[in-house]
Amino acid sequence: MKSQKIIITSVLFLIMSKPVSAQNDTGIIHIRSAYTVTNTISKLEETLKSKGMTIFKRVDHTAGAEKAGLTLRPTELLIFGNPKIGTPLMLCSQTAALDLPQKALAYKDEDGQVWLAYNDPAYMAKRHGISGCEKPLQKVSNALAKFAKIATE
Repeated sequence: MKSQKIIITSVLFLIMSKPVSAQNDTGIIHIRSAYTVTNTISKLEETLKSKGMTIFKRVDHTAGAEKAGLTLRPTELLIFGNPKIGTPLMLCSQTAALDLPQKALAYKDEDGQVWLAYNDPAYMAKRHGISGCEKPLQKVSNALAKFAKIATE
């Protein structure tokens, strides 16, 4: 009985210590980060810059809340993109521009866990009725997953 508890505890620890990726019907991919919110966004920003991506804006929502006299757990947004990648999607459906450039959000949840979240390109394709653009969509999906992994592990 004691050995079963040890095994169960060990398995739960391993599961909880690994980055988790989750998506629900909102089309948002969430990845558990091993770092603080600021470090997660900084690692993502460095990675994106090294890959030739344009960083449009970094938004510290927590600082904005403080200026308004409010409190918000650590929450930072990074807006980034590359016209060579985004333009083909907009050529398939111009309304895709509503979701471009890409955004990534790092935040600390109520349990103290830091997450990196971003929009699933497949969901965006469905939302905007994008068809015939499977290659650029797959490229964006693969790149975002790769960049997110670097930023969170």
